[in-house]
Amino acid sequence: MYATIQEANNAVAARIKEARPYWVDVKPAGDVIDELNVGMTLLHAGPPITWARMTGPMQGAVLGAAKLEGWAKTDDEAAALAENGQIRFIPCHDVRAVGPMGGITSKSMPVIIMRNKVHGNESFCNLNEGIGKVMRFGAYDEEVLARHRWMMSTLGPVLSAALKTTEEGIDITSLIAQAITMGDEFHQRNIAASALLMRTITVPAMNSGMPAEQCKEVLDFLACTDQFFLNVMMAYCKCVMDAAAEIEEGSIVTAMTRNGRDFGIRISGLGKRWFTADVNTPVGLFFTGYTQDDANPDIGDSAITETFGVGGAAMVAAPGVTRFVGAGGFQDALRISNEMQEIYVDNNPLLLIPSWDFRGAPLGLDIRKVVETGITPLINTGIAHKLPGIGQVGAGTVRAPLDCFVAAFEALAQKLELND
Repeated sequence: MYATIQEANNAVAARIKEARPYWVDVKPAGDVIDELNVGMTLLHAGPPITWARMTGPMQGAVLGAAKLEGWAKTDDEAAALAENGQIRFIPCHDVRAVGPMGGITSKSMPVIIMRNKVHGNESFCNLNEGIGKVMRFGAYDEEVLARHRWMMSTLGPVLSAALKTTEEGIDITSLIAQAITMGDEFHQRNIAASALLMRTITVPAMNSGMPAEQCKEVLDFLACTDQFFLNVMMAYCKCVMDAAAEIEEGSIVTAMTRNGRDFGIRISGLGKRWFTADVNTPVGLFFTGYTQDDANPDIGDSAITETFGVGGAAMVAAPGVTRFVGAGGFQDALRISNEMQEIYVDNNPLLLIPSWDFRGAPLGLDIRKVVETGITPLINTGIAHKLPGIGQVGAGTVRAPLDCFVAAFEALAQKLELND
């Protein structure tokens, strides 16, 4: 028991700094998440949600996953399973996992296995599907399912075999320490990290014993998937923040996530309890033919990056991305990171940002500072169409709602008997 909240927060921050997650393997999700092997079960992004409340992108992904697993042959059959309650839904965060956008993960989908070499915990995230129509944004036609079948038969096994040739997996901390100096913020921009990862895994893949044609397919896929590293970073951040959550005291946010209806947070001092509020809708730039009216409300587990202190919090590391998400230029990126620093308790000495005078990325998001200042975390995000089956229509930024931080603050005060 720590004497003060600040002492507890210092301990949580120390855990974040100490953590050293390594990417050690890729396996089917059902091999590492037992809950997926019970009946028809799917993981989803965000706090708990029912089929009836899911927005279009998540419902579309559910239809795709049900067909991928062979539970249904048609969209109507898949929808009937969900409507009748035959598909069980579990938040990714409840089983040490995260998933971008809809976050829908089924037992056959390959997942990244991240292992924290210091604290011993593991986390999981599905693999990035690449560009074009993708399930994470709610597309679910045959093109999407064919890509997933290739990921199950080729991408996952080749990556697993490559990682097994390494001595202890890939040191992701070392890789991101390089990539942040090369212009990545790890949410909307992962070009440098994806390139560094491909360089790191190419020789292990070629030495893995897997068929040369399959290795070539995987390397070609990695070469044209600039955002491949996002899913790796999400697993990394989840692994770090789960280790920090083991302190079980203090006021540091250990998870931020969205399901298209609710924005949810967890804090170190209140364990796995969710504090939720209505999500906001991202504002940004849209692909030709789409407008703000097409945007789905905020969705996805990828805000685990901002929880860790990168993404929108580290916008100054990647000023180029501000134009992509419609947030301005360098001075805007600098202003955003300076503002975000006001609600974090420390800086990460391993993630030094040259364009911020080599200050480390923010670390330790404190609900007390959020409530005191009224400043809420800014999140970089992709924008999905609000209807199922269409997919991504743009990219932008969104603010976390203040109400969930206020609710967590009040609950922590009650726990500590600070109401008087």
